Amino acid sequence: MVECKTKFYPNCDGNVWLRSCEVEVTDPLDGLITGEFPSWLQGTLLRNGPGSLKVGSMRFQHLFDSSALLHRFCIHNGHVTYQCRFLQSNTYKKNHAANRIVVAEFGTAAVPDPCHTIFHRIAALFKPGESISDNAMISLYSFGDEIYAFTEGPVIHRINPVTLDTMERKNLTKNVALLHHTSHPHVMSNGDVYNVGMSVVRGRVLHVIVKFPFTENGDMFAEARVVASLKPRWAINPAYMHTFGMTEKYFVILEQPLSLSLVGLVWSQLTDQPLSSSLDWYPEPETHIVLLDRESGKEVKRYRTETLFFLHIINCFENDGNVVVDVCAYKDAKVIDAMYIHAIESMQSNADYAEWFRGRPKRLEMSLAAPPLTRVEPKLLADLGCETPRINYDLHNGRPYRYFYAVSSDVDAENPGTIIKVDTVTGETKSWWEKDCYPSEPIFVPSPHAKEEDEGVVLSALVSGADECEVCLLLLDARELRERARAYFRTPSPAPKCLHGWFLPATRE
Repeated sequence: MVECKTKFYPNCDGNVWLRSCEVEVTDPLDGLITGEFPSWLQGTLLRNGPGSLKVGSMRFQHLFDSSALLHRFCIHNGHVTYQCRFLQSNTYKKNHAANRIVVAEFGTAAVPDPCHTIFHRIAALFKPGESISDNAMISLYSFGDEIYAFTEGPVIHRINPVTLDTMERKNLTKNVALLHHTSHPHVMSNGDVYNVGMSVVRGRVLHVIVKFPFTENGDMFAEARVVASLKPRWAINPAYMHTFGMTEKYFVILEQPLSLSLVGLVWSQLTDQPLSSSLDWYPEPETHIVLLDRESGKEVKRYRTETLFFLHIINCFENDGNVVVDVCAYKDAKVIDAMYIHAIESMQSNADYAEWFRGRPKRLEMSLAAPPLTRVEPKLLADLGCETPRINYDLHNGRPYRYFYAVSSDVDAENPGTIIKVDTVTGETKSWWEKDCYPSEPIFVPSPHAKEEDEGVVLSALVSGADECEVCLLLLDARELRERARAYFRTPSPAPKCLHGWFLPATRE
């Protein structure tokens, strides 16, 4: 650990990201409750994120490489319990069987396997679902009545939402020819699921939208099909994307100038180098916003805007002949570098670190009548750090909306661990914070029979900078962002900060 006498960010404790869980919580822990969880709130908050940086004497080099740890907060009649378990991916099993890192990750090279000849490595290129890490530590999404853990590789894992057991490993390349897909599919109100990925069609790389149609008793994966496609701006350097958008008529793709070098990807696979070695940031090209028609699957309009990097789209919708895209925007891709372990450890002596994380919510509003490649100037929605945004998803995903919730990305703020609420109409903001307390993605849950968009509660998992074995479930009033209740838990080993999750109402468990 790097020690520094002068701290540039004395109020921010980056160590909450560096914790490694050593003991799973298989038997539910009972929470110490303050305040009151409303009687109507019955269900389970599932979370996913980095769980352990250690494998034997080795350590992962990037936050995205940490072994996936699943969390479960069960809310029942005002009581809350907590569990956590590691996802039993093939990567996790291989690493722990060898007691070293034998599968390359996003930012970590693998120990060379002397049994794998160059012919083994070449053959693996044609089986991305087996050769690429399946450490699904980013998110959780529902497919019908099933819950799956996601990463950006083509493999997802079904988990038991009660025990957190890893139940099934699903290689999507067997259903549709995906080299990779995003960690954030869209789950529609009718149960259909859409995601964007990269595929090779007739020898050409394409961005493709895949639909997994909901079926009551059938297999959503068996029915998967490509419903739209897009030729990348740069043929062998397609744009990296972590999320995409949908409106009622369009799929929305942001082609940013962070590209994935296909030549570099092949080389990294042959040499066990990390995936990040094949990513390149180009500071000159503008970012393109592309609309694909949801009926025809074809590109219908393309716009351009300033050079920007993004991980998460907040929401997209159509309004009075315009398409609106709200996004957590950065000026470049340095935020990825900021999540290397050595960068987190040395952040207090890095005067530029806060700028690497300087994300802001911005709005891109584009007229459907505008000529092709019209330049769009982003509008700042709020001058606040913004990451892991959530909305009233069931009612407003892809439709006009007013409010979103997020966590601060400003490590140099007086209170870096802040939950924010932004009114996109008035620009008004509200915030919740507590000293040395670090919240995760805030998930909105509507009240029964809610009449207003923000009528409900916000749930967020908290970790403490001062106590590495404390984890809490925070409940806020969604309108005023005031604390209504909290459940405290003492974990048997360090509690890492999580990333994304999903709320299952009691009827869905």
